[in-house]
Amino acid sequence: ARHERARGGEEVIYRNGFAEPSTVCTTSGRTVIERPRVRDATRVGFESQVLGKGVARTHALEALVICSFLRGLSVRDVEAALEECFGEQVIAKSTVARVCKAVAARYERWCARDLSAHDVVYLYLDAIYLKLRPTDEPAEGVLVAWGITLEGTKVLLGLQLGSRESYESWLDFGRDLVARGMRAPALIVADGAAGIWKATRELWEHAAEQRCTVHALRNVTSKLPERTHREVKARYWQILDDAVCAAEARAGLLALAGDYRRAYPSAMRVIDDNVDQLVAHLRFPLEHRKRTRSTNLLERTFVEVRRRTKIIGRFPGETSALSLIWAVLELASRGWRGVTMTPKAVAQIERIRRAHTPNDERAAPLADPEVVAA
Repeated sequence: ARHERARGGEEVIYRNGFAEPSTVCTTSGRTVIERPRVRDATRVGFESQVLGKGVARTHALEALVICSFLRGLSVRDVEAALEECFGEQVIAKSTVARVCKAVAARYERWCARDLSAHDVVYLYLDAIYLKLRPTDEPAEGVLVAWGITLEGTKVLLGLQLGSRESYESWLDFGRDLVARGMRAPALIVADGAAGIWKATRELWEHAAEQRCTVHALRNVTSKLPERTHREVKARYWQILDDAVCAAEARAGLLALAGDYRRAYPSAMRVIDDNVDQLVAHLRFPLEHRKRTRSTNLLERTFVEVRRRTKIIGRFPGETSALSLIWAVLELASRGWRGVTMTPKAVAQIERIRRAHTPNDERAAPLADPEVVAA
């Protein structure tokens, strides 16, 4: 019945066979599919989540077109290569050029979009080095920013050329985010590059600072003999996993450093000099601790970027490089899982924000680091 409802109160939808067969271009060639239909589709508004209405080619095929174009092939070469691979013309004439132009245009719009709608509480900053030009110039840095909002969603925020170590590059990158409406984050997560922290302190002086615990541990073990790695790593992660507050984790890390300091002072100096930044995330909701203590999400995504760009070698130009990197990151970001923001977690984050924002009413004082978070 039209007004029948399921147990959860949602309207019951009934299948009504299949639509007329249609052809979709994929990386396996042309594929004939039959899209399922439902009764009264116009009113219900049903649309396939796998292949939306009117989709004629897959994202994977578009990615193949983009990669071929960025490798330096002409539009005609790309069309010929696809026809040779699949034994037929899977993309119509002029589609290759249209796809590439569309991606470049989408990237330009993305770079200029308004960020004020994203209430970013956790801001992550990292960089990847790639060969971006056809000449024999050294690899260049691409700065990337993504965040977790107060609603718990993850969002890719910015992408720009620059140097991982350069204060000026990070400052310019951050200013662009601010100019596009991004409000100050509550916590910034990044590696140990001095340029990042100098820039972020100028841009968001009241934000808490979390040094990536993965990068820090790599720095520690790089200065230790291999026979000590297993024990140091196990103790390091156990301290951060089991601590119920920042003070407990701080004491544990300093105890770890104390056990090795005499024999390996250079390695333990990484912990001694950065201990407060290594435990800052524990002042925030503990259920977020594994998401807020490292830049691992970007690191994993960079693996895909490197895989895609490795076959290209050197890019024909800066714009082509950034377009591809953005396309890979943007596609990956669609699958990023958010975090759960309970009312208690939101209240804790807002309390920290108010405590660190001048001239702002404070509903409650910021909890001392020795008080159990969450």
